[in-house]
Amino acid sequence: MNRSLILLPLLAVFLAGCKPENKFQPPPPPQISVAIPLQQNVIPYEELTGNTVAFATVDLVARVEGFLNSQNYVDGSVMKQGDTLFVIEQTMYKAQVKEAEAQLDGAKAQLLNAEAEFTRQETLLRQNVTAQNTYDQAKAKRDSARANVENAEGNLTIAQTNLGYTTVQAPFDGIVSKHLVSVGELVGNGKATKLATIVQLDPIYVEFNVSEQDVLKIRQNLANRRLTVEELGKIPLDIGLMNEEGYPHAGFLNYVAPEIDAQTGTILVRGLFKNPDRDLIPGFFARIRLPMGLGSTAVLLIPNRVIAEDQAGKYVLVINKDDVVEQKRIKTGQLLVGGLRVVMEGLTAEDRVVLTTNGQAVPGGKVVPKQETIPPPPPGANITTTK
Repeated sequence: MNRSLILLPLLAVFLAGCKPENKFQPPPPPQISVAIPLQQNVIPYEELTGNTVAFATVDLVARVEGFLNSQNYVDGSVMKQGDTLFVIEQTMYKAQVKEAEAQLDGAKAQLLNAEAEFTRQETLLRQNVTAQNTYDQAKAKRDSARANVENAEGNLTIAQTNLGYTTVQAPFDGIVSKHLVSVGELVGNGKATKLATIVQLDPIYVEFNVSEQDVLKIRQNLANRRLTVEELGKIPLDIGLMNEEGYPHAGFLNYVAPEIDAQTGTILVRGLFKNPDRDLIPGFFARIRLPMGLGSTAVLLIPNRVIAEDQAGKYVLVINKDDVVEQKRIKTGQLLVGGLRVVMEGLTAEDRVVLTTNGQAVPGGKVVPKQETIPPPPPGANITTTK
């Protein structure tokens, strides 16, 4: 066998083993978008929950006895102040008014006669023509006639009032509930009979409770200054319903209870809101935005989407001076329209916050930062969600 044929394969293997060894080349550091926190003056708010409460609720009752003659509204309709809602039979009460008027006319006639007699006796007494006792009797009759007139006037007022009670009117603009008594039924038989209920919805209250801690914080922000009732009514208050974004309903504080409930450690607060379209009805659950002071405070803002959370709390990723990713624990505040979150603690104005959320920024890893700017919130931005 030709020895060259045997050496050729061996030579090929040897040459293959002499090729340069492959080495792992790590990928370049990822490019990460970063931005320093946005500095903005924001009014500090506390986000609470409460319920809407009717401005006024009145039971409509029959205050006189009689059969119910008519119901002058449709159940659930909106009625104006002074509108007639129910009418109780009036025949007997009209007759009582006429009787009282007649008694008053008779008493007035007797008074005229008694006054004329008294005047005559007074003149005769000055002329020494009549006796003193005759004058005294004339005076007593005049005074008695005056009392009879006053008594008759009182009886007429009572009769007119009872006649007025036969017409049940709306005490204010509001929605009237379903009727509780049907036409033809006897009402007011020995006691007031409830006919229906009227509820005033414009304006409307919102009631909620503020913790003792927040009360002290508000006082501190106000430099322990006590607000007058007029100043209290100028503090804005905003609410939103469960299915609404943000706080679209604007009102003002209306009342603060004078004492803290010792059992709950909270104080009752009430706001007043205009409600011309009756969008708010009593009993709604409401999200409430309460200002914690009268002025604004400089805060740091970052996009809410870059905030992460684990068992230890909330944190963000930042890039240090060596372009290495680090983790920083933060304490957050309100969320503004536009998705910006207030950072209360944990960040400085110079921190480069990681904006990229695709998982390429890993604590301890080196990155190539790409500097960006956080856009400011729109003018007049309101808080849209809770903490």
